Amino acid sequence: MDRRRLLGSVAAAAGVALIPGRAMATGDSLAAQVRPYLDRALAAGAPAAVFGVIRGGRRYVAGAGQDGPAPDGRTVFQLGSIGKTLTATALARAVGEGTVRLSTPLSLPSGFAVPRGETRRITLRDLATHSSGLPSLPANLLAGADPYNPYAHYTLEDLAAGLPQTPLGHEPGSAYAYSNLGFGLLGQALAFDGVDAMLRRRVAAPLGLSDTTTTLRPDMASRKAVGHMAGEVVPDWRDGVLSGAGTSMYSTADDMLRYLAAQLHPERSPLRDAIELTQRHHFTDPVTGLRLGLGWHFRAPSDGRTVTWHNGGTFGFSSCAAFERKSGTAVVVMVNTYSDAARTFDALAFALLDDLVGS
Repeated sequence: MDRRRLLGSVAAAAGVALIPGRAMATGDSLAAQVRPYLDRALAAGAPAAVFGVIRGGRRYVAGAGQDGPAPDGRTVFQLGSIGKTLTATALARAVGEGTVRLSTPLSLPSGFAVPRGETRRITLRDLATHSSGLPSLPANLLAGADPYNPYAHYTLEDLAAGLPQTPLGHEPGSAYAYSNLGFGLLGQALAFDGVDAMLRRRVAAPLGLSDTTTTLRPDMASRKAVGHMAGEVVPDWRDGVLSGAGTSMYSTADDMLRYLAAQLHPERSPLRDAIELTQRHHFTDPVTGLRLGLGWHFRAPSDGRTVTWHNGGTFGFSSCAAFERKSGTAVVVMVNTYSDAARTFDALAFALLDDLVGS
C-alpha cells in the first residue's frame, strides 16, 4: 500500500468459502454457533481470530488461525478505539466524584490553545459524544509520520503547535463527527501527561483487567498476536499523547469479557454508577439519528432491541465489542489484521450477537 493511501486511512482506523483453520475453545457449548463466524473471519483475511461471548451468565472463548497455534482468551491484541469507552468511564467516575461535570468546558494547561465555537466552548460531554466539532486528527499529525505507526512521533509540543491550526467543523454540541483528537484531548483533560497510568488506576484495575494497558509487559509480549495489514507484518501503534482515544491500548478476549460482564451487570461492579452513566443516552445526531452514550454507540435492530457497541482498529488489528443488556448477551471479536472494507469484522460481531439473542 502506498504511503499517501496508508496515511489517508489513519482516521478510519482508530469496520464466502469457509477455511477450516485450527481452533481452540474453552468449554464445549456454544461452539456450533461460534465456529462458523470464526471461519468467516479467516475467510475475510484474518490470519487469526478470537471470539468471546457471554450468554445466560456463561462466558465462552474460541480462537482459530490460518497457520500455527490458535489464539485463546489470553492472546494479546491491540484493542484500538474500544479503549475510548475506558476513557469515557474515567470521565464518568470523575463526574460521580464531583471533580468535573459533563458540562465542564475543556481545559488544558497554559500553552494549549483549545479551539472553541462561535457560541460556546467545547465541553467534556461534547468530547465523549463525538459532538465537539473537532476533526478526527490533529492538523499536524500526519506531517512526517511513519505511515505504519502514525502517532508514534507525536509529542505534547506538537499538540500545542497543532491546536491553533485546528478549526471546528461545526458548533460544539450540534452534530456528530467521530474524533480521535477529541478523545485524546478528553484523556489529557482528565490526567494531563498521565493518561495511561490514570486509565489503569481508575478503570482497568478496579475491573480486574490486568492485560488491558498501553504498556506491553514481557509476559504479555510472549502472548501477543502479530499484527498484519494487506498480508504484511506491521508494527504495533505507539502513542504517548492521544492514547485516550485507544490508539495504543492492548487487551485480551478474557479481559474484554470481564469488561462486558460489567457492562451487562453494572450492579455487580465496583464502578456501577460510572458504567451506568456511560450507557445513558447523552446525544442524538440531528441528521442521522445516531444515538450515543459516553463513548458507546447505540444500534437499534428492527426488533426493538438496543445494542450498545464500539469497534476498534489499528493498522495491524481490528476489534468489535457489542452487548444487549435485556438478554444478558455480549460478543467481542479480535483479529490480527486491519480491514477498511466496510468494517467486515464488525458485521460478524453484530451477526453473531443477533444469532445468540435470537436462539
